[in-house]
Amino acid sequence: MMKETTKELTALKILLWTYIILCILIAGLNYGYANTAPQATAKLIAWTWHFYENWLKTGFIIAASILTIRILNKAERTSMRKKNLTGFVIAALVVHVASPLILNNNELYFFAMPLPWTTMPLQLLSENSSFYTDRFPLWGAAGITTALLFYLFVCGIVFFGTLLFGRRWQCSTICLFNGFAAEVFAPAFPLIGKRKHAQPNAVRILTILKWIFFTIAMFFTAYWVILLIGVTIFENHELVGRLEVYKYLSAELLMMMLFWVVYIGRGYCYYCPLGTMLGLMGKMAGQKIITNNTECINCYQCNLACPMTIEINSSSIKGEPVTSIRCVGCGHCVDTCPTKTLSYSTAFLSWTSK
Repeated sequence: MMKETTKELTALKILLWTYIILCILIAGLNYGYANTAPQATAKLIAWTWHFYENWLKTGFIIAASILTIRILNKAERTSMRKKNLTGFVIAALVVHVASPLILNNNELYFFAMPLPWTTMPLQLLSENSSFYTDRFPLWGAAGITTALLFYLFVCGIVFFGTLLFGRRWQCSTICLFNGFAAEVFAPAFPLIGKRKHAQPNAVRILTILKWIFFTIAMFFTAYWVILLIGVTIFENHELVGRLEVYKYLSAELLMMMLFWVVYIGRGYCYYCPLGTMLGLMGKMAGQKIITNNTECINCYQCNLACPMTIEINSSSIKGEPVTSIRCVGCGHCVDTCPTKTLSYSTAFLSWTSK
C-alpha cells in the first residue's frame, strides 16, 4: 500500500511539473514571440495555447483529482475534500470544454474570473483597447456580445454563490486559476524540498502584498470604467493593457507557480485581488469555522492542515468561531479534526441546516 501511494505521489509530481513547464513554454511563445512571428506560426502558437488552456488543463485536473483521492488516507477522504475536487472537475468541463464548443470561442477562460481580477471584459467594451482591436475581426459584434454575456453569467454565479456559501464557493470549488491547483495537486506541494507552513513574518508580508495588489487591481478597473464613461486620464491605452498583462505574467502566473515549486499551493491565494474581495463578501455571508460541535482536544492538527495559516486551534479551545477573511473554505481543518468539532458554515448554510 505504501509503495502504491509513493508511485501515485511521484506520478502527481510529474504531472504538476509537466503542467508548469508546458505553461511557461507555451505562454512565453503566446505572449512573447507570437506578436512578431509569421502569421502561420502565430496561428499555430495561438491554437496550441488554446488547446493547452482548455483541453490539456481539463485533462490535468481530472487526472490529478483521481491521483489525489488515491493518495489521501481514509481520514482525509471526507465529503469536503471530495466536493472540492468534484467542483473543479465540473468547472473545468463547463468553462474549458463545453462552453467553448457551444459558443464557438476558445478564449472564454479570459472571462471566467470576475472583477477586479482582470479587466479583459471592460477592455472588450472599449474600442480604444488593443484587446478589442485584436478580437473584433475574429469574433465580430455577435462574438463579443456572447463573451460578455458569458462573463456576466460567471459573475452572477460567483457573487451569488459567495453570498450563500462564502469564499469557499469560488476559491475551493470553481476557481480555475490557483484554487484548482491548490486542491487537485495538494499532496505534491512543494515540488522541491519538504512540506512547508507559512511563518508569521511571511504571512505579514503576504498580507501587505494582498492590499497592494488589491489596490493595483482596483486602479486598472477604475481606469477602464472611467474611460468607458467618456473620461480620458491617460491616452496610451495600449500601454495600460500591456502593464496589466505584465502584472499577470510576472506577479501572478509565474509567482503562483514558483510557490508551487518551493513553497505552498495556496501562496497566490494570500494576495489574489478577487480572493480579497470575496473574503470581504464572505464576512457579509457570515462565513465561519464552527469550533464547538463536540470538544477540542488541543491536538493542533487544524492549524497544521490550514493552507492559509489561520489560527484555528486557540479559537477551538475556547469554542469560538473562526472568521478570518483569509479562509478559503477548503475544509482541510474540518477534514483533519479527530473529534469532528469543526465545521464550515455561513448564514445561509446555518439556516438550511435548521
